[in-house]
Amino acid sequence: MDLTKIPKLKHSISSNFFLLSGPCAIEGETMALQIAERIVKITEDLKIPYIFKGSFKKANRSRVDSFTGIGDEKALKILRKVSETFDVPTVTDIHEVSDAEKAAEYVEVLQIPAFLVRQTDLVVAAAKTGRVVNLKKGQFMSPESMKHAVRKVTDSGNEQAIITDRGTMFGYQDMVVDFRGIPTMKQYAPVVLDVTHSLQQPNQASGVTGGRPELISTMARAGIAAGVDGLFMETHFDPANAKSDGANMLHLDLLEKLLTQLTALRTTINSL
Repeated sequence: MDLTKIPKLKHSISSNFFLLSGPCAIEGETMALQIAERIVKITEDLKIPYIFKGSFKKANRSRVDSFTGIGDEKALKILRKVSETFDVPTVTDIHEVSDAEKAAEYVEVLQIPAFLVRQTDLVVAAAKTGRVVNLKKGQFMSPESMKHAVRKVTDSGNEQAIITDRGTMFGYQDMVVDFRGIPTMKQYAPVVLDVTHSLQQPNQASGVTGGRPELISTMARAGIAAGVDGLFMETHFDPANAKSDGANMLHLDLLEKLLTQLTALRTTINSL
């Protein structure tokens, strides 16, 4: 995987970590542009390679009345507008084989959700678009097993794969990250740590996923210390009223301070 091959990715030859960040879901054009503008400014100042993240639809929901999106084409066009407005690459997750080609027309990176990363047809369809494929490690999978997911991408003629760890299911309602898996998975592809989904508390009795956002900085610092290549974090200017995953998102006002600290930590790690 060569970061310099991702279109529009700035600072790709810097020694900093790269960042996938944005809201969980695209709720509208104004909110997406507002969040993107803030993150682009911060990452430019800190020379962090940045990819804007936003789901064009949410297929994996706890309840049938949960928010799923504003319409596929509408959300994808907003992702394209973010990319064109701020000259940054974008990433969105796909859930069905038919999503791959559709989403690839609008974004630079296709993300395979953790629950679907063993779905061969989906992974192969994403790979065959030629886009970068971000493979989220299943909550039920070992780090070693992710080499097979990466191989599905490379065997499809696409060398552009990333692995993102988002924790492993611990009991029924909690997630943990085993940092021993980071160096293991780095043998197969660049590794990203999803510091917000790793703090999810799924399967709550209410049917609404919980989270521990107060531990986001702890998780992120641990990831940098463990040698991850990139970080994934969802952020919103009003997490309490976000339409998806608000319980584990970072408030946008806290992002600059955290990324400044993480950049300093990365510099220290690189000097050792």
